[in-house]
Amino acid sequence: MKSGKIVVENLYKVFGQQPQEAIDLLKQGWSKDKILAEKGAVIGVSDVSFSVEEGEIFVLMGLSGSGKSTLIRLINRLIEPSAGDVYIDGQNVAKMAKSELVDLRRRDMSMVFQSFALMPSRSVLDNAAFGLEVAGVGRKEREKRAMDVLAQVGLDTFAHKYPHELSGGMQQRVGLARALAVDPSMMIMDEAFSALDPLKRREMQDVLLELQKTHRRTIIFVSHDIEEAMRIGSRIGIMEGGKLIQVGTPQELVDNPANDYVRNFFDTVDTNRYLTAGQLKADSVPLYVHNGIAPSANQVCQELQAQDKHYAFIVDGEKRFCGSISLEKIALMVDGNSQCDLDLNVLKRIDPVPEDMPLDQVIERLVDNEGPIPVVDANGFYSGAISKGRLLNRLQGE
Repeated sequence: MKSGKIVVENLYKVFGQQPQEAIDLLKQGWSKDKILAEKGAVIGVSDVSFSVEEGEIFVLMGLSGSGKSTLIRLINRLIEPSAGDVYIDGQNVAKMAKSELVDLRRRDMSMVFQSFALMPSRSVLDNAAFGLEVAGVGRKEREKRAMDVLAQVGLDTFAHKYPHELSGGMQQRVGLARALAVDPSMMIMDEAFSALDPLKRREMQDVLLELQKTHRRTIIFVSHDIEEAMRIGSRIGIMEGGKLIQVGTPQELVDNPANDYVRNFFDTVDTNRYLTAGQLKADSVPLYVHNGIAPSANQVCQELQAQDKHYAFIVDGEKRFCGSISLEKIALMVDGNSQCDLDLNVLKRIDPVPEDMPLDQVIERLVDNEGPIPVVDANGFYSGAISKGRLLNRLQGE
């Protein structure tokens, strides 16, 4: 079994009589259309396998009828699989007793749908607290937790309003708050923002991404919008005809689409807009370590000149960024003093950018900085550099 928060292995769903016969025919090479014509069985999901890592937003995409909504209902077993396994935290959901499944849904799994599904006779607070009420949490505790999540989505001042008094975007925030109130480790979101207008949709994407920075929940997000998928997804899985055609990061799918079906999703999108610092970085700046002993300025000067490089970065022994220095400044230092070192006090202080910083913010930083900017990973360790030349090459397709 693969590792991951959620692991799906060889999952099938056949609607109709004798599903095992249909699965056997699929394995023999029959098409879903032939099985429908001759056996009357509809193939919803066909031999799907993938895993989702903890804290990841995994987006499922596909045209209408591709099987994505069926797949997520198999994952939380709202519908029964015809064959295959679904593991959540190592437990096989497909084999769980109903009582265990109900407990998992109440305790650790939430769903957010396209329809807001709010109860009109209940206040915003009571709607947000509904999952906790079902789970048997007392009124005082559930209202406190519901207020906390309403504050997270910016609706605490509307707690005593009713759904009909809110805009569509605000109603969807209530739906999100209801899902968050039980503090699930995983969420399944089925076209959750597609009923909203473009501005509200982007606003809800921002809310989700902001919440994800602090809570790092595992999310499977179904969407038919490639721009939404590229904006929020750590990875994207693309479905066609019940099959999972390809899984990868947005940039992997752009650079190496498995077929024309995948390629066509990106034809109308300026994919460069979704580049991040991590995708733009390169080992383009010479790196030197200051581990209690400063690098020799004379040696660094000679090496930069030999490589035709104009800047050097200094990191400590753990690869935490210390600062930058230009060849021009080093040359002035060694002029007449070949024994000087690159102490930390001579370095230019630059705030590194995180790997997930989007392109527009990267450009702002590059414009404000004379030379290249350092990139750090999620742990704060140096992972590469972005220069103006590197950025231009990347945008031009290198």
